[in-house]
Amino acid sequence: MSSPNVHTFYADAVLFDMDGTLTDSIAAVEAAWGKVAKDIGQDPAYVIAATHGKRAVDNLSQFKPHIKAHEMDDEVQNFENTILFFADAYNMHGPGSQPSSPVSSPFINSPLSSGYATPDLSISPSSSAPSSRASSFVSPRRPSFASKLNSMLTMSVVPEASVYGQGPQFENSIMEEDQQDIVMFEANQKKHVLEAWQQEATSVDRSVRILPGVKRMISSIPEGRYAVATSGAKTYAYGCMTRVGITPPKITITADDKRLKAGKPAPDPFLLAASELGFSAKNCVVFEDSPSGIRAGVASGATVIAVCTSHERRQIENAGAHYLVENMDSVKCESCADGRLKFTVQL
Repeated sequence: MSSPNVHTFYADAVLFDMDGTLTDSIAAVEAAWGKVAKDIGQDPAYVIAATHGKRAVDNLSQFKPHIKAHEMDDEVQNFENTILFFADAYNMHGPGSQPSSPVSSPFINSPLSSGYATPDLSISPSSSAPSSRASSFVSPRRPSFASKLNSMLTMSVVPEASVYGQGPQFENSIMEEDQQDIVMFEANQKKHVLEAWQQEATSVDRSVRILPGVKRMISSIPEGRYAVATSGAKTYAYGCMTRVGITPPKITITADDKRLKAGKPAPDPFLLAASELGFSAKNCVVFEDSPSGIRAGVASGATVIAVCTSHERRQIENAGAHYLVENMDSVKCESCADGRLKFTVQL
């Protein structure tokens, strides 16, 4: 006997929204729109709420009306690169980029990172162990950092081992420490080049993540029977999917597709995706997370399954979705002998 909370239906193909449905890059997206809000002197909360689920081109046209038509493509790409910077900053430039093992880092306990000199642990022929007293301070004859920098930068010979990825070899620990100082100096210089918002971005982990049930769902659908229709342009869309191990399907409709006359909440992205797959949207299933995306799916004639992955249930329950679930773990897809896809939804 079937449960009243379990529903079964059939479809020909699946149309996925991307962010908030397949991937979670909400933190990076909201940070990017928050930056836009600050740049134009508006309330970040208002701008973030107004832009979710819509194309960057439409949002930028609304909030930055001074952008000229011929500049818009570049502005969209710059904005989407900002999203990806927020997504990657923590692990590429912030705490997430630091080695977990002290042994693997040549900068641990270096003068610039810890405030004291690295002891000279080299063993001379006349001694069997380093002197702990002598190694606790720096010789007053040691050259200044400026002269070391000049000397290192004018070196014309690269140690042979470094060519083969083994790292340069030095005659003594003082030379090695000097080289570490130079590398740290260069790293700090690069960090200082970052703008204020970029430095802030490095302090928070906003990495892109794959959402629950997505891998299983995608793997259960035959190739050529699903597509992605997203409000993100190609830079952002492909960047997000590849970061979490999703191979963008052949039919991936992005916001910068010139065939689109309008973006969500208009049904155009889903209608185009279904057409490219060779099916009617009315015989497709749409997975969405945002109010505008849900409305777009409903307007296309598809059966819409809304997931509560980016919005609270109360925020999307009146958008018109046929089914409302927590995430894709509540939905099962099976291929039938007649070629149709069978969906089982646990409410």
